[in-house]
Amino acid sequence: MTLGRYNLKRMAPGALISGIYVITDESLVPGRTHAEIAAAALAGGAKIIQLRDKNACEARMAAIGKEIRLITRWAEALFIVNDSLEVALECDADGLHVGQGDRSAAEIRDRLPGKILGVSVTTVDEAAQAARAGADYIGVGPIFPTETKADAGKALGVDTIRGLRDASNGLPTVAIGGINAGNLALVARSGANSAAVISAIVCAPDMTEATRDLIQTWEYSRR
Repeated sequence: MTLGRYNLKRMAPGALISGIYVITDESLVPGRTHAEIAAAALAGGAKIIQLRDKNACEARMAAIGKEIRLITRWAEALFIVNDSLEVALECDADGLHVGQGDRSAAEIRDRLPGKILGVSVTTVDEAAQAARAGADYIGVGPIFPTETKADAGKALGVDTIRGLRDASNGLPTVAIGGINAGNLALVARSGANSAAVISAIVCAPDMTEATRDLIQTWEYSRR
């Protein structure tokens, strides 16, 4: 499987997980679709897009996913689907992200050879289990309080990131939850490989400009 200049058969898929990781959510601003959010973020320089929609049926998710697959492929960006293995396979997504309440990571790993598997974790045990199951990266959060995920739980804080990354044997780590322009620098310096953002882009007046600004902040803070 090849993504632009990257060949996922020749490198660890998780190595591509870095920088700003954009998650789409069309419920936050009426009229903004998943595809429009993805296109705006890609225009701003984003290289990772995740399609997440807890309310859409599988058929609608697949239709949206195929549209995003086209624009991410054109932009040479990664396309990750949240939760649904079937949608990820139907859209030929680059990977799948699952939570602790979803299908087991080990089962999914068997169905996704050569593709990226991300697993949400909040504890050392969960991080270690994700690594054993064959995850390519872990999602850690919520780092800060967030309203975009009703069941996100208590904020973990940036100080938990290194410990969970170490527990996963150093898997690339994506921080998520309440991350915005005001606190992104803290995340960038925390040991996370990537920062997942939702409302900081989706709710911005200019999504492309917001993406560009977040990428600049991330890169400056990582120096």
